[in-house]
Amino acid sequence: MPERIAIIGVGQTEFKSKNIEVSQSELVNSAVGRALKNAELSIRDIDAVIISNMELFEGLYLADTILSEGTGSYLKSGMKVQSGGTSGSTCAVTAFEHAATGLFNAVLAIGFEKQDEGSSDAGLRAISEDTFFDINTGARGAANVISELALDMLNRGSVTEEQIAKLRVKQSENASRNPHAHLRKRLTVDDVLKSRYIIPPLRLWHICPTSVGACAIIVAPESRAKNISPKQAWVVDWVSVHGGMQPLVGYQGVALGKGPLGPMWTFGVEQSSAKLYKRNGITDPRKEFDVVEVYDMSTWNEAAWYECIRLCEKNSAGRLIDEGATALNGDIPVNPSGGVTSTNAIGASAMLRIAEAAIQIRGEGGERQVPHVKTALAVTAGGDSYSSAVLLKSSPV
Repeated sequence: MPERIAIIGVGQTEFKSKNIEVSQSELVNSAVGRALKNAELSIRDIDAVIISNMELFEGLYLADTILSEGTGSYLKSGMKVQSGGTSGSTCAVTAFEHAATGLFNAVLAIGFEKQDEGSSDAGLRAISEDTFFDINTGARGAANVISELALDMLNRGSVTEEQIAKLRVKQSENASRNPHAHLRKRLTVDDVLKSRYIIPPLRLWHICPTSVGACAIIVAPESRAKNISPKQAWVVDWVSVHGGMQPLVGYQGVALGKGPLGPMWTFGVEQSSAKLYKRNGITDPRKEFDVVEVYDMSTWNEAAWYECIRLCEKNSAGRLIDEGATALNGDIPVNPSGGVTSTNAIGASAMLRIAEAAIQIRGEGGERQVPHVKTALAVTAGGDSYSSAVLLKSSPV
């Protein structure tokens, strides 16, 4: 029987486009130090350390060994994990599974990216499958895939460009309340609609930045968690899926937005949340969650996830936006943190969704805090339809 587990500490750096004053080891150590302080622990209390980043982006392999001084992992159990954009949530889920065994009193999970020391563009192209045959989709670049998802939403009448601009304003307002966020400027609808096209209908203000920063969470089994912290965010359940969406040789000419599983990334988000709901008897997510954190690599993706995680019916994401339902003062706030569109240190981005949900459960959100949060959902998304869905509550049952 697995142990019930809780997140008892959260730490994150301030995120920015460059942070050349610190090394990678110093960067992760800052997040680790803040998580330990938040949990009122020392590194001696940690039994295992799990770490994640997109290692090709920095050009540095074996980050778990090279950064052991900053992570505090010396002579401790642990490993390095990576699953693309969902690396941070894969890291968190790995920590959950370690803690649930009951073999460890406290497990530390760290997600980071220091993109001022490498090239994310070069890294993405280095790992693209069948690049020559995949010219139609830009050798797996993200912008072209997001533009296809956006066109799909427009063509079926789910949203309008004006509604997406309103949603981007909401994202910017939330980010302005988050002291850790990278992009904190408040935008107007006019700002968004006048920003230049990247690949129509995808505009500059629709997409996430390139960020530098780190996030750390500490997870403990029930017996240990209750003795350590009076404010636990209980991890009730989690599901991870992989859609396997890479185009094969000979797939050229078939747009990913019209593939057999629908637009890229949507399959994983739909399946992870559906499996989580079924296992936990969730039938009306809009009413049963107090707050949601999703991996919105663009504003269009947040709108798409509304439908995928069943906050609204298909083709009605625009109506949800017009109602203001997902705003900080709405009935189902989504991404009080500002989301990935405000902060995207890729190895940390998916972990931040879980960490921010835990912050809401623990009532530590400051200006971005949603009142009286008892139940939270975090859903992540990444390449090839990787996705994790995590259910958190203020009590273990």
